Amino acid sequence: MITRAIIATVFALSVSTAALAADPARTGETAKGPALTNAQGMTLYTFDKDSDGKSVCNGPCAANWPPFAADADAQASGSYTVVIRDDGSRQWAYQGRPLYTWTKDAKPGDITGDGVLNGAWRIAQP
Repeated sequence: MITRAIIATVFALSVSTAALAADPARTGETAKGPALTNAQGMTLYTFDKDSDGKSVCNGPCAANWPPFAADADAQASGSYTVVIRDDGSRQWAYQGRPLYTWTKDAKPGDITGDGVLNGAWRIAQP
């Protein structure tokens, strides 16, 4: 009886640890080299005006630059952290920099957002 309980506990812990260990972003190739991507392969970007793990891209900005959303139960993992947005939603950040996609990228590998707003938007690179 105790052995089954121990095995069940160890299994549950190993499954939850494996879930926490998975990085939320992937690495894909672009014309400018490797870039972080979402699960669909779309390039992720950082915004130079963000600071201290805080996103300043809200409202119309976030409509054009959708935040890389984190689930309510998402936990930090390695270089990835979760930031709380002004509207209370959660967003993934890489090395403290909130991550976004760009609505004008049409397919995986596109990097049309790199350099927008006088260079303030940049490809997120691993």
